[in-house]
Amino acid sequence: MTETKTRFDTKRILVTGGAGFLGSHLCARLLNDGHDVLCVDNFFTGSKDNILHLLSNPHFELMRHDVTFPLYVEVDEIYNLACPASPIHYQHDPVQTTKTSVHGAINMLGLAKRVKAKIMQASTSEVYGDPSMHPQREEYWGNVNPIGVRSCYDEGKRCAETLFFDYHRQHQLRIKVARIFNTYGPHMHPNDGRVVSNFIVQALNNQSITVYGDGQQSRSFCYVDDMIEAFVRLMNSPDDFTGPVNVGNPGEFTIRELAEKVIVLTGSKSKVINKPLPSDDPRQRQPDITLARSRLGWEPKITLEKGLPKTIQYFDELLKSGDVA
Repeated sequence: MTETKTRFDTKRILVTGGAGFLGSHLCARLLNDGHDVLCVDNFFTGSKDNILHLLSNPHFELMRHDVTFPLYVEVDEIYNLACPASPIHYQHDPVQTTKTSVHGAINMLGLAKRVKAKIMQASTSEVYGDPSMHPQREEYWGNVNPIGVRSCYDEGKRCAETLFFDYHRQHQLRIKVARIFNTYGPHMHPNDGRVVSNFIVQALNNQSITVYGDGQQSRSFCYVDDMIEAFVRLMNSPDDFTGPVNVGNPGEFTIRELAEKVIVLTGSKSKVINKPLPSDDPRQRQPDITLARSRLGWEPKITLEKGLPKTIQYFDELLKSGDVA
């Protein structure tokens, strides 16, 4: 006998950064699961285009708001995704980036404490810095430059994790912390400077593909649908499992390998050129997802070979519509 979902089963869920890349996919998933969704975004990097298809849904609400200011709403769960995540964007206003991570965490934790909501923090693999452990496991404390050009993001996210665990210990708040590794897919910002979007846009325009350093630095790429599944499983996991938990695809590729795959899949005439490696750019990034497998029953299902064509199609349509410079 199939259980019928009633209005009493419906959760009121807040997604900060809900108009961003990951946030927009998460909002769509939660609506599809039958919940009421409040999407909060200040549109610094998020885009209304990402959520246009959701606006007609009576269970979806959009609020323009900056999480560095308190928010007073009644919700059952909070996914805190608000923060620029690409170097171009988070280095544009580094002070504001730190404030978004730290003040934003304080405000959302305060809200969760007041309404007794469960709250998930979208942390990042950048808390590991340029790691000396490979692949990275959750017990590794990291190798982070606290005063570099990436510190506003790296240290902001590390401080947010500190706040989450202190609220958990001091106020018994129900928390979840996900450390997100490189993710890609539709709704990525076309000019965010991240490697997948960069390579695809350059290849579709038959421009030179820019590889920084020798291209031997490694990354692991997780398709967005897999990542959203991890978020939902983490939020729905038992309260005694707080994380932090690595979520990402353990399949490891060099940056040069990624460039070559994109050229083949787009049929591009682009050539690869090399430029100097940016400051503090990590040489290796690969998650150990043993914990996610054991506690969430989760692992990625979509390979790079399956996910890249979907992402390329998205950017191809953007280019043809004239929405990308």
